[in-house]
Amino acid sequence: MSNELISEYRVSHGRAKAFYEHYDRKEELKHATHYCPGCGHGNVHKMLAAAIDDLGIQDRTILVGPVGCSVFTYHYFDVGNVQAAHGRAPAVATAMKRSRPESVVISYQGDGDLSAIGSAEILHAANRGENITVIFVNNAIYSMTGGQCSPTTLLGQKSTTTPNGRNAATEGYPLHVSELLSALEGPVYIERVGLGDNRQIARAARAIRHAVENQVKGLGFSLIEVLSPCPTIWKMDAVQAQKWVKDVMEKTYPLGVLCDRTKERAPGPAPEPAPALKEIPELLGIHGEEFESAKCDSRDITRSHNVDLEARIAGFGGQGVLLLGEILAEAGLDAGLEVSWLPSYGPEMRSGTSNCHVRLSSQPIDSPLVARPHLLVAMNEPSLRKFDKSVRPGGWILYNGEDFPEDCRRNDVHVLALPFLHVADQLGDPRACNMVMLGALLETANVLPQVSVEAALRRLVKSSRWVELDLKAIARGREMMRESLKETPRETPNKILMEA
Repeated sequence: MSNELISEYRVSHGRAKAFYEHYDRKEELKHATHYCPGCGHGNVHKMLAAAIDDLGIQDRTILVGPVGCSVFTYHYFDVGNVQAAHGRAPAVATAMKRSRPESVVISYQGDGDLSAIGSAEILHAANRGENITVIFVNNAIYSMTGGQCSPTTLLGQKSTTTPNGRNAATEGYPLHVSELLSALEGPVYIERVGLGDNRQIARAARAIRHAVENQVKGLGFSLIEVLSPCPTIWKMDAVQAQKWVKDVMEKTYPLGVLCDRTKERAPGPAPEPAPALKEIPELLGIHGEEFESAKCDSRDITRSHNVDLEARIAGFGGQGVLLLGEILAEAGLDAGLEVSWLPSYGPEMRSGTSNCHVRLSSQPIDSPLVARPHLLVAMNEPSLRKFDKSVRPGGWILYNGEDFPEDCRRNDVHVLALPFLHVADQLGDPRACNMVMLGALLETANVLPQVSVEAALRRLVKSSRWVELDLKAIARGREMMRESLKETPRETPNKILMEA
C-alpha cells in the first residue's frame, strides 16, 4: 500500500500508551497473555489503559495489585506498580495516596481478594472516603487457586468447595459488596457493570473512566464492580461464559449506578504539609534541647565508624524483651545511625514467646529481618535453644543462666552465661534484668555512646525511679562484661561490627 493511501487512514484503535510495548513471557508463551481465552481481565485492562491515556495521567498513576489473577497487572501497565498482600490493596492504596497526593492510585482486585480476606480494608477505605479508585473484577469464584467458593459465588453455583452448589444454610448468601458500600456516606461513586455483550462492555468503559476522573478531580472514593466471565473455572467456552454473565449473574447482581454523589461532592482539602523537622521532638513529647544536644554529641562519636550490628533479643513476654530492643534502636537513632526494630510475640499477655530484631547501621538498611545475628540476647533457655544456631561465627551469645547448656555450645561463637536476673534482684528489682543484659550487650558491641543510651532511656521510660534503677543496671551489665573479658580474654566482635 502506498504512503499516500496510508495517510488517508486514521488509527481509531491501537495499543494504549499506558501499556508496555512488549509483554515479557516465556518463549513458548510469548504470543499469549497470562489470561485464559475469554477471561474478562483483558477487556478491563484495555478499558483502564484507555482511561489513563484519555486523562493524560500515565506518569502519575500507581496501580496496586494484590494476590489473585489481578496480580499480573504489573506485566502490562507501564505505570507505577505496587503489589500488596492478599486483600490489603485498599490499605496500601491509602498509604500511597496520602504519601503522594498528586498521584492517581488505582486498586485492582478480584472478588476472592476484595470481598473475602480484604473485606475489612475495602469497607473502611470506602467509609473514610479515601480519594482512590477501585476496580472490582467479580467472577464469583476463586479462579487462580482452582475454583473454590468465594463470598460472591451464586446460590446453587458449584465449586470445588461446594460440589453440590452453594447452600445458604451452610455457606451463606452471595455478598453484595457494591450495595453494602453504597450505604456508607464516604463513597462518591459506585457502579456495577458487566461484560455480557458489546453494549455492556461500552457502558463498563465509560464507568471506569468516570471513576478514575473522579479521583483526578479530587472527589473521593469510587468503585466499579465488573461482572466478568471465567470460562476455565466455570468449565464453559468463551461464548457460553459471556452469555452466563448476562443471563445468570445479572439476576443476582443487577447492573446500574448504586451511588453517585459526583455533582454534590466538592474536591477534598489539600493535605496538610509535613511538620518541620524541628517540630518533631515536640510532637513526640521530647524536650527539644535535650534531644538535640544528645544527638549532636553522639554523631561526633559515631561518624568516624562504619557500624553494622544485627542483634536478636528473645525471652518470655513480660521480661522486657521488646523494651530492650526499643532502647537499643532509639539510642541508635540518637547517634545518627540507620536503625530498624521488628517485634515478634505470641498471643499471651505474660509468659508467651517474645523476641525482636534490631539493626544499627551507618548505611541504609535493606531489611529489618535479622536471620544471622552478631549478638543474641537469650533471657531464658527456650529462647536460647530456638535461636543459638542462627548466630554467625565470631558472634556473641549473652545468656541469662548460671551455666550454659553443654549441648548448645559452639566452638565458633563467644558465650557469656551469668545469672543476670539475680544481679537485677540485688540491684533492687528482678524486672531490671533486661537492662543488665542491655549493658552487657552495649559493652560487647561498643557501637553506641552512653549519652545516646541515656537519652533513649529517658524518652522511653517515664518513671524517674525506674530510669535511675535502669541506669544502674546498665552500668552493672557493662561491668560484668568487662570482668568476664579480664578473666577469659577473648576477641570481641567489634572488628565484625565496625571498621574505624
